[in-house]
Amino acid sequence: MTDPLIPPAQASATEGPLLLAVSRETGEVRVTRRHRHARGQLLGAAQGLLSVDAGGSRWVVPTTHAVWIPPGVPHGLRSHGPFSGWSVYVAASACADLYRQPCVLAVSGLLREAVARAVSWTGNDPDASRTRLAGVILDEVRSLPHAALGPPMPRDARLIRIARALSDRPDDGRRLREWAAWAGIAPRTMTRRFVAETGFTFTEWRQRVRLLKALEWLAAGRPVTAVALDSGYDNVSAFITVFRQVFGVTPGRYDAVMR
Repeated sequence: MTDPLIPPAQASATEGPLLLAVSRETGEVRVTRRHRHARGQLLGAAQGLLSVDAGGSRWVVPTTHAVWIPPGVPHGLRSHGPFSGWSVYVAASACADLYRQPCVLAVSGLLREAVARAVSWTGNDPDASRTRLAGVILDEVRSLPHAALGPPMPRDARLIRIARALSDRPDDGRRLREWAAWAGIAPRTMTRRFVAETGFTFTEWRQRVRLLKALEWLAAGRPVTAVALDSGYDNVSAFITVFRQVFGVTPGRYDAVMR
């Protein structure tokens, strides 16, 4: 699916509402080709993982986070599984004091609820309550911390094929040699290029994707034990250890910290 969430003319309009918000849920994978527009855009998933390509960066992003894309920056995305997501389009005039480069942000509960309210708006005529809520959303974007979440997507077509398959099924337990044979790449070349293109070894990259899927499940209220096993870990202790190494807290504490 490639149809835009809002008409391209609206996304690049210099006039109109300060903020436009939209959500979409479909039973299909969404693929948006690289494009650009005059409005800034904050986008996130309501369910599942997104691969987002913005400027010179590529990320895999879970529901707990969003991507900010400044006006005029080329970008595209791909959902892993059926698409369920949202976007906020911000007038260029309101983006001067927002982040100047594309970045991943941790989504606060306040931002999530404010966007849900903005999505429900009908018509484009601003009123006092809409103006106030738009200000809340922009204040939240300004205050949210950058998240060194990653992992970056590789550039090699063979590695992209592997990365997409793992993002679709993080629990896939195939070993490096099996993945290399599946993608038609020599194991040593795969090992070398994963590090060169993402900064992670293959094992580390897969571990990060598993943790991102785990974040989604934890946010939905699933028990830690079920999340650990469904993420591809052999036992809960191993999952908790890796989770704490990456995020600095245990899985049980993460949701409280995020909120």
